Amino acid sequence: MRLVLVLGDQLSPNLSALRSADKATDVIIMAEALGEASYVRHHPKKIALIFAAMRKFAAQLRAEGWQVRYSKLDDEDAPQTLNEALLQGAEAVGATEVICTEAGEWRVIDALAELPLTVTTLPDDRFLSSNQEFESWAEGRKQLRMEYFYRDMRRKTGLLMEGDQPAGGQWNYDHDNRKAPPKSVEVEGPLRFEPDAVMREVLDLVAARFGENFGTLEPFWFATDAKQAQAHLDHWIATGLAGFGDYQDAMLLGQPHLYHAHIGLYLNIGLLDPLEVCQAVEKAWKEELAPLNAVEGFIRQVIGWREYIRGIYFLQGRDYVARNDLGHSRDLPASFWGQKTWMACIEAAVGQTRDEAYAHHIQRLMITGNFALLAGIDPYQVHEWYLAVYADAFEWVEAPNVIGMSQFADGGIVASKPYVSSGNYIDKMSNYCKSCSYKVKQKTGPDACPFNLLYWHFLDRHSEKFSANPRMGNMYRVWDRMAEDRRAQVLSDADNWLAKLDAGEVV
Repeated sequence: MRLVLVLGDQLSPNLSALRSADKATDVIIMAEALGEASYVRHHPKKIALIFAAMRKFAAQLRAEGWQVRYSKLDDEDAPQTLNEALLQGAEAVGATEVICTEAGEWRVIDALAELPLTVTTLPDDRFLSSNQEFESWAEGRKQLRMEYFYRDMRRKTGLLMEGDQPAGGQWNYDHDNRKAPPKSVEVEGPLRFEPDAVMREVLDLVAARFGENFGTLEPFWFATDAKQAQAHLDHWIATGLAGFGDYQDAMLLGQPHLYHAHIGLYLNIGLLDPLEVCQAVEKAWKEELAPLNAVEGFIRQVIGWREYIRGIYFLQGRDYVARNDLGHSRDLPASFWGQKTWMACIEAAVGQTRDEAYAHHIQRLMITGNFALLAGIDPYQVHEWYLAVYADAFEWVEAPNVIGMSQFADGGIVASKPYVSSGNYIDKMSNYCKSCSYKVKQKTGPDACPFNLLYWHFLDRHSEKFSANPRMGNMYRVWDRMAEDRRAQVLSDADNWLAKLDAGEVV
């Protein structure tokens, strides 16, 4: 008899650990361990999603004839950690062996290695590229650029391929996917589900145990089983996919979802299969229900970016989250936890995050991430914030996106340049600036958009590192041509603004 560990982000019937187990003799272990729910202060919606989905998956496994030992958080003898759950299970059934699918965090991998049991770890082949395949791809390359990995994944899967050539003659249609916000949004957003009895019980538990965490628990409408997640995907393909490409970078007040799929959370806990999702999206294109730029842009995010980011996480190792190549050390501002700010874009992105446990990729990269990078926030604090507040955040996917792509703390492994911008980009891609207390067109003075001040402040203080970067040369030439007194004014105003931030003032 063996124990089969199933984690809260491994809720897939084709999990490698389940395929290797014997339904007649082995016992599945699933646990709502407090340690997993509290190693960062997770958003209540995130905890509720995972607990409810775990409970439903356990019921599905039992219905299929599996023996399941499931520990609820409020059980009298509830284990505090995954290891404690496994040791309790081993004692109860007399097992000395554990089968598990590789976890998506070094923290969990290292903890399981400490068990006084024989642990067999199997690859997580729900992903399209194994860790070994990614290592082979990366070996000998001076730069690990996602675009070239993505092309290999297209060839491997056959998605959007016409023989050995990309559909439409191009690999990437990103230049078509940068339209400013539409005047109106013609979709209602994600499919919403009323909490059932299982969900209601979980919501009451989470409210009692994690009600003080940052984030609004209700209304709760996420899918919590595979059938619901599939219904949500079908709904989005029918209503949102066609507009996804054009407006995937746009941001609008009161429109947290626009045309986005909102399926990262379902993919990342195992309710949807990434290849099946991409095949369904490709089918919509073949049936002329969606344009190629939308379909390619979505598929690139799944088989390109998602797989690439996971490869980076395991390739770079345990210390990746501690990287701080730019030496940033400022504390995360209180506005990221919902306290008052005069910056309309930060207020909108954080408010949406609080209410939905969600923000789309440009809000994360070019609003909160851009601000944190320009202001010199400690990247580890930024990493922990993203890990805590988003329902789709697990360290394998979150850390490279934050440490690498967003904060450039890995020194350029993921990104070829820092993703920084002034207020002009935000004004172009959103309607946030229209209601802001600051003036996006002002470059200096107390009313100037902080992004305008901090942009030049960032470039100036890191000029030795970035002035020779070919993708940043033009902006440094603009800075160098600026009158000396103007440069001095910009830097002084930025220093004054940052001093207010450090002092805890509302800024």
